[in-house]
Amino acid sequence: MDRGQLAEFLRLRREALQPADVGLPAGLRRRTPGLRREEVASLATMSTDYYTRLEQGRGPRPSRAVLTGLARALRLSDDERDHLFRLGGEQPGPPPGPPADVRTGVLRMLARLDVPGLVLDAKYDVLAWNPLAAALITDFSALSPRDRNLLRLRFLTDRQTRLFGEDATREFAREAAADLRAATSTYPDDPAIARLVTDLLDGSAEFAAIWARHEVGRQQTLCQTIFHSEVGRIDVICEVLVIPERDQRIVLYTAEPGSPSDEALRLLDVIGTQSMSQG
Repeated sequence: MDRGQLAEFLRLRREALQPADVGLPAGLRRRTPGLRREEVASLATMSTDYYTRLEQGRGPRPSRAVLTGLARALRLSDDERDHLFRLGGEQPGPPPGPPADVRTGVLRMLARLDVPGLVLDAKYDVLAWNPLAAALITDFSALSPRDRNLLRLRFLTDRQTRLFGEDATREFAREAAADLRAATSTYPDDPAIARLVTDLLDGSAEFAAIWARHEVGRQQTLCQTIFHSEVGRIDVICEVLVIPERDQRIVLYTAEPGSPSDEALRLLDVIGTQSMSQG
């Protein structure tokens, strides 16, 4: 354990974070940059005194659980997390699970886009979306956080089949299952991924058959023709932007400018998640 380097690393990472980065209000009269020590301690689920001693280079050797909590609280990348573990005298090991927080800049970008956009993590949880994505795919805000998952929507409901058609969803199912298999290798200790796999195996014979093939790979073909109940057929061009340090993907759906599909997206932007048949 390198107490001096650990203390300096913790201080610098704390000062680099803004309250908005971790969902905290800015408050008034912050005399020092970044988060307060007590805020980091709360986010990491430890006492302020213990965290203060670590940052001052006089704390005991932290456990793996403490280091994991600090990495989560300080929003560290995988490389930074590994570095933190080594400074604390531990071998990094696999990351505990895919990060669930989305960078503030990504959220701002989604809000300003005039095309449907959403953010997925490694297990296909929908972490963030803009209103047009909700209008195009489903109203994610009406779902519980557990059900905001494209694999659950695909295998445990008929929503995606009705939206994308049987052929497209069959291909998505095979590739997404292979992608999930890769995630189980990357995050072998993540209970959320294990629970998702169990639920899919229990609830879908189709998923169980695909899972038994042991295919592994990263899903690529997210582009599809969409059959929307309100505006009809929409041919979308799908762009996938990767955020490697968080193992997240930004999925953007666009249409050829001036095409009927582009006009349909513009109409969706107007009607949102409301049905045109509603009074």
